[in-house]
Parts: sequence; structure tokens; C-alpha cells
Amino acid sequence: MSPTATGAAAGAVLALTWILVGFWAFVLVALAMLLGAAVGRVAEGRLDLRALADAFRGRRSSS
Repeated sequence: MSPTATGAAAGAVLALTWILVGFWAFVLVALAMLLGAAVGRVAEGRLDLRALADAFRGRRSSS
């Protein structure tokens, strides 16, 4: 699935959630989607949690 199609599907899910069950359900679904995307990136090896934690702590890396 292309990034454009994935984004369109995510937008449709969020819009329908907002319309059908309200704003707070929309926020909950959006947070769940973000968490799922982050877990997927970690599982694929495309997101390094150690480097991310170091960046939040203010440590810099030369690599």
C-alpha cells in the first residue's frame, strides 16, 4: 500500500470516528494509531528507541 493510500485510509478512519462517536473517541483513536505506528517502526528496525531517548535527554550523537 502506498503512503498516499495509507494516509487517506487513516484520515477516513479518523473522520468517521469523529462524526460517529465524537471528539474524545477521535483523540483516543488518533493516539492508538500513533502508538501502533511507533510500535511498527520499532519492530521493523526503522526507529531506534535508544537514540530517541538520548535525543530527549539532550545527548548528541556523532553518527
